[in-house]
Amino acid sequence: MIDWLAGRGDAMLALLRQLVDIDSGSRNKAGVDRAGKTIADFLDAHDVEYKIIPNDTYGDAIRATVPAPGERTILLMGHRDTVFPDGEAQRRPFAVDGARGRGPGAADMKAGLVMNSFVAAALKTCGGAPAPLVVLYTADEEIGSPSSRALIEAEARRARLVFNAEPGRPENAVVTGRKAGVFMRFEVTGKAAHAGANFEDGASAIVEMAHKIVALGALTDLTKGITVNVGVVSGGQIVNMVAPKASAEMDLRYVAPQDRDAMLGKIESIMAHATVPGTSASFEIYAEFLPLVQTPDSRRLFEHYVTCGRALGLEITGLFTGGCADSGFTAAVGIPTLCAVGPVGARAHSPDEYVELDSIVPRAQILALAIMRSGQLT
Repeated sequence: MIDWLAGRGDAMLALLRQLVDIDSGSRNKAGVDRAGKTIADFLDAHDVEYKIIPNDTYGDAIRATVPAPGERTILLMGHRDTVFPDGEAQRRPFAVDGARGRGPGAADMKAGLVMNSFVAAALKTCGGAPAPLVVLYTADEEIGSPSSRALIEAEARRARLVFNAEPGRPENAVVTGRKAGVFMRFEVTGKAAHAGANFEDGASAIVEMAHKIVALGALTDLTKGITVNVGVVSGGQIVNMVAPKASAEMDLRYVAPQDRDAMLGKIESIMAHATVPGTSASFEIYAEFLPLVQTPDSRRLFEHYVTCGRALGLEITGLFTGGCADSGFTAAVGIPTLCAVGPVGARAHSPDEYVELDSIVPRAQILALAIMRSGQLT
């Protein structure tokens, strides 16, 4: 199997080029499904079984399987959506820049999809998998997995190990821990008045919003890994009117699961307290990721992966990141999870995003070996 993967470098590059050249922003269902069709064609060509799980709003999910004895599965995950707008793939198609591949979603995470697909094909072709393999290709991770979370959690409950193909980090690192992320909208309602003729009759939603932004920012506690960032703000109608409305979006990050409810309680108190008389506020959660917390079992999985890398001549390190991913959902279910096992890349969500092309085959080989030797963990 290792040799089979070693001979597929050109084919991996060709599939990556196809995927990167498809616009697949999270809300572009047609584009995400086109990327899915490209993957389905690959699976068909390699006799890997799969089924399409339809969705009316977001891209359809794909669940591929490689049968093997046993009930508990090994789960590989990856998302097809990107953060980029329609037309980006035409403006910046896939390009090889020396040792790097560039283009929208090249690292995050179309290279990971390529890796998972070839590992599934290798297991199907060469046989000998120690447990049934399930590969999920989801559609909406970049916006909090609104259609995918329940599917991911259901698959995790049937699994004994999870590998998430988010991009590997420079110097062959994988991710062993992640912060959680809660994304919220809030709105302040005030009272309109003429800013010159009867200013005193108004209640400015913008002024009240400013007080709330300062109070929310004060909740940040870097020693505990807690941050609150108000990243989007809008309000008012015209310059000579006391603003009757203002709205904003905020990002809450935390590490320890018990901090979630405590922080939401503090945010609720800030929303309930009005500094400007005559104003009121409300907020809602519109997307949420759970933290990836390393347990003793997931630590063993990381050490197992490191050993497999070493067997292939590569030294792997682990790190913690403030970014969120679907791996938090599987970890919260209690399944040993390792994230960022995909090909190495950097600068995701920017025009400078790249994947290190010479990492694609080795990362596929390490993952395949970790799967084949996973019986050592039981």
